[in-house]
Formats: sequence, structure tokens, C-alpha cells
Amino acid sequence: MSILDYCAANPASVPLTANAADAIEAMIRRRMGAAAVVDEHGIVAGVFTERDVLNRVVLSGRDPHNIPITDVMTTPVLMATRSTSIAEATSVMINHQKRHLPVVEDDGRLIGILSIRHVLERKVDELTSQIRESASV
Repeated sequence: MSILDYCAANPASVPLTANAADAIEAMIRRRMGAAAVVDEHGIVAGVFTERDVLNRVVLSGRDPHNIPITDVMTTPVLMATRSTSIAEATSVMINHQKRHLPVVEDDGRLIGILSIRHVLERKVDELTSQIRESASV
């Protein structure tokens, strides 16, 4: 199973020219807790998360429409590629206390965002299936 099988379709992303409000709106539209910040070629330059909203936007007291995303995004970004295993990605997320991990092509272009929530949901589904199968035997 590919890491992309665990990612939500159409990851939230905004251009480097966006503001914090644009990123928050993208996260809400996609129902995601993070948005990748990408350059004009789709290459990930940063990530903006719910934690960034709380720590860097809300507590600043500034209007999110007037805050450039480059001022509040997290960099450098930990990322995975399509060849990264789910075990490796999960380990990175746990060890670095990250709930979201952009998945990129080898050239850095965004192709997905892995959420620890999606990993856990998929694993719970797999365990539930295994339990049902063993119970019916």
C-alpha cells in the first residue's frame, strides 16, 4: 500500500503570496488541519498548521488578512516522498511531534498531505476487519 493511499485527496495548499486568512480558508474547505505553502512550481516551501493559527496568528492579535503566510508558516518542512513507507512516515511524525506531513515528488512538488488522523483511521479499520475475520472463523 502506498503512502498516498493514506492521504486525503486534493491537499490544502496556498501560494507563497497568500495571507494567513487564505491558508485558514483552504484548510477549512479541505477539512484539513494543515495547508502546504507552495511556490509557483508547486514545490513545498512551508507548511501552515492549526498550531500555527493558534500560536502565530491568534496570539499576535493581528488581522489574518494582513499577515503574509511567509511570516507564519513553519519552515523547514519535514516531508515524505511516494517511496516513504507508512511506518517511516509515522515514525517521523511521532518523533518530531507533527500531525501532518507533506508528501512530495522527488523534485519537491506537493502530491499529498499525510495526517496522523488518516493513518489512525485506516489502521483502526484494518484491525476491525482482522477482528471480525478471526471472530467468524
